[in-house]
Parts: sequence; structure tokens; C-alpha cells
Amino acid sequence: MPADQSVIPPISTDKLRRKIRENYLGKEEEIITDLVAGADFEAAERKAISEMAADLITRVRADSSPSMMENFLAEYGLSTREGVALMCLAEALLRVPDAQTIDDLIEDKISPGNWGEHLGHSGSTLVNASTWALMLTGKIVAPEDEQGIRLTLH
Repeated sequence: MPADQSVIPPISTDKLRRKIRENYLGKEEEIITDLVAGADFEAAERKAISEMAADLITRVRADSSPSMMENFLAEYGLSTREGVALMCLAEALLRVPDAQTIDDLIEDKISPGNWGEHLGHSGSTLVNASTWALMLTGKIVAPEDEQGIRLTLH
């Protein structure tokens, strides 16, 4: 049973959105100081918030199966060289100005990976199919000095 929500004052969605817009690109230190000052809760409020959060976490963990992204991250976490390469690639692609740079970036991050090491490890068919695609991509975009399939296709 969730904590008694009557202890926690309701906040309208419009008010929350307005606050987010007001603080967009604001000075982080000032915003946090204001938030901490405004979070002066009574002991009963803190307890209700903590119980509600614990209940939500318990329900989410019990009621859901891992999403595709969670399965992918389980296989390609930041503890693997390939996981770090994928995270770097995803972050960098947001800022790449042109197609040639995108191609170079993909070659740089995908071709050196040992993607075959991850093949068949996931319980997700989509993650395993993605692993095949990454293996194939790595072979196609391998640098010329590695004699990748790309040279055969030219």
C-alpha cells in the first residue's frame, strides 16, 4: 500500500512546467540552493515521500520486464570497450556536422570493437541481431590497412 499521499502537497503540472522554463539554463548553484531551501519538510512529510518512493521502486521492479534499451545496456555496459565506444558514438553523433565526419566517426568507433565476443550473450533476440549488425558494420568499415570488406565493394 502506498504511503499516505495526503501529507504531500499537490503541485500542478502547469506550475512545474513554468518552474522548469524559468530555470532553463539558470545558474546551477543558485537553483540548487533555492531548491534545498524550499525543501523544508516536516518529519511526517519526509517519511511519506520516502515510503512513496520505495513503493514506486518496488512496483516498477516487480511489474516490468527489461526494455530493449535495458537489455542492450546490460550487454554493452560501460565496463566493456564496445559499450564505451557505443556511448561515445551516440554522444558524438549529436554534434557531427557532415556525412563524411559521421562515416569517419563510425569507422573509428565500430571497426576496432570485438563485437563477436558479445554474440549470443543476451536473452534478447534484438540485442543479438544488433550484435550481428555491429560485427558486419565493423568488417565493412574497417580501415584500408586492415583490408576490410569495404575494399572489395569499391
